Amino acid sequence: MKAIKKSLTEEEYLYLDFSHQTKGCIFPLHTSVTLFLLSYCDCKIFKICLVVTKDVNTDSSLLRDDLIQDVEIQIISRQELPPIVQNCCLPAVVERSDNFCRAGLAVVLRHIIQKSYEADPLKKELLELLGFKKACLKACAEVSQWTRLCELTIPLAIENFLRESSDQPPTIPVEILQLEKKLSEPVRVHNDDKLRRQKLRQQKADGVGPPLTKGKAKSKVHTQETPEELDSSSESLELKVAFSKLTVQEEPATTNREPSHIRKAKASDLPPLEHVFAEGLYFTLADIVLLPCIHHFLVIICKKFSEKLVEFPLLASWYQRIQEVPRVKTAASKCGIQFLHLPKLLTISTEQCPNLSEVPGVEEHSDPLFIGGPRPTMAKLMEKGIEVMFSPHPCPTWTVDWNVLPAAVSPKEGKMSSDRALRKQQQLNNLVYVVKNQAKPGDRIVDFCSGGGHVGIVLAHMLPSCQVTLIENKELSLIRAKKRSDELGLSNIWFIQANMEYFTGMFNIGVALHACGVATDMVIEHCIKTRASFITCPCCYGFIQNTSKFNFPKSEQFKKTLSYKEHMILCRFADQTAVQLPPQRRLIGKQCMCLVDLDRARAAEECGYSVQVISMEPESCSPKNNMIVGVPI
Repeated sequence: MKAIKKSLTEEEYLYLDFSHQTKGCIFPLHTSVTLFLLSYCDCKIFKICLVVTKDVNTDSSLLRDDLIQDVEIQIISRQELPPIVQNCCLPAVVERSDNFCRAGLAVVLRHIIQKSYEADPLKKELLELLGFKKACLKACAEVSQWTRLCELTIPLAIENFLRESSDQPPTIPVEILQLEKKLSEPVRVHNDDKLRRQKLRQQKADGVGPPLTKGKAKSKVHTQETPEELDSSSESLELKVAFSKLTVQEEPATTNREPSHIRKAKASDLPPLEHVFAEGLYFTLADIVLLPCIHHFLVIICKKFSEKLVEFPLLASWYQRIQEVPRVKTAASKCGIQFLHLPKLLTISTEQCPNLSEVPGVEEHSDPLFIGGPRPTMAKLMEKGIEVMFSPHPCPTWTVDWNVLPAAVSPKEGKMSSDRALRKQQQLNNLVYVVKNQAKPGDRIVDFCSGGGHVGIVLAHMLPSCQVTLIENKELSLIRAKKRSDELGLSNIWFIQANMEYFTGMFNIGVALHACGVATDMVIEHCIKTRASFITCPCCYGFIQNTSKFNFPKSEQFKKTLSYKEHMILCRFADQTAVQLPPQRRLIGKQCMCLVDLDRARAAEECGYSVQVISMEPESCSPKNNMIVGVPI
């Protein structure tokens, strides 16, 4: 009885969007992907709810054909969602009557895998889906082009393609060509030198021509073998390694030392490893995400425009190969996915191959007038009247009375040294003072990139009339924060494990302490969209770079003066503020920090904000001690 009671209390609800359906597919594709993973994991531990809008007509009998067999699914309206979930993009997972939510495709899928493994530890192959160091699709889409491609751009591009498909030959979505290009690139794994030497020995033994040299390493497209060739006796090393792992066998081992000529071969002369699956040699969560999307794309292509298959031969071969993974066909069948039999792809001629070099990527900007170093860059700014300037601190001596607060409020409860805890308290003194002076009863405060909750927990305790939400991508950090909150009995706090773009709720004040790199810019942008005040303390300036959302410099004033390269010089030197560095170097670092943050401030001012860049007190509280405070005008 105890075990049954425990399982009931741990029951979790999985909420999935539903907009419409076609045969074998539920839209949005994020929902089809989630259902496919549940089927693959044979996971029945979640209560599944399809969330529909009022104007969507749902026929449960038709839905049943495209849903996982033997899984109970409830259809609800958006108004019936728990309040915490109403503030998030779906998919989302939450415990009933709880204040902890996981939202966003990658976060939810990784959670499903973890819970499926915990329910049956014998399914160790499920953990393998998370890849090397369990990092598959862990990085947020804003900083990882690969996560962005899998989680956002490919599903959206294919939804648009399916919506707009007609009888006219279509333009293949650029995201499909980007994936094709990814599949053509050499695979890099943690032990690739060893595997590449094994491949070289295999090539020598099979009488294959000389290994690729530097001049040949950048071939446009690898010639792709057909499935029949892959199953032959000349099966590639990559396939042996990949499928030996899938069948829970040991990877091909070599007990003897490699021959001398193999050991002495230069790394540049070793043959590259080719993709077996999306991320390289091994079947991962990325393949799970891509399969339903690519399948529905290929259904249209094969039905109307089969001649277009020559534009993505590697993707077509991946689609055929993935069907051989154990349990994939069964899982797909349960979700109404009937795999296609693609026409046999003959050897692709150079004329037929897409020019993958023309696929859009990150542009490199050359600046013939560029002069390195921070001093020339700062001199250019000074010529335009832009100088290092901090606004005065509103109350440099104010401090939280830490001695009267419960122990769980203090950062000392976050398992850090006493010296670091003291510095963290000093940092919090600065942020808490500004928030307290802005917050009104009933305000919603969001602690972005909250980590272990040092900021959010203090605010929730000191401002009981405000609702505080902690948003953090790292699960363990948020779990520690929730444990501290539970000890305090806080009832005005939510915990959301998600990338911040999946948080859609309205709020009045956004806070971020040491949000890394462009995360600070994401916080400020999120606040501006909601017309909320923001108090941010930036960190890791050296990680700042152009992304799909941001181009640096950000403000018109800085854009007219500095190139991207010159701005990056400021960012790199802004990270040189560590206490062990010489004083003069630290001073230059602090000045560069100020200029980078002034650019952020000017950009926010262009959006109708009053913004100050303030140096926290005491400055010794952190090498990254700037605070950007913005209030909508």
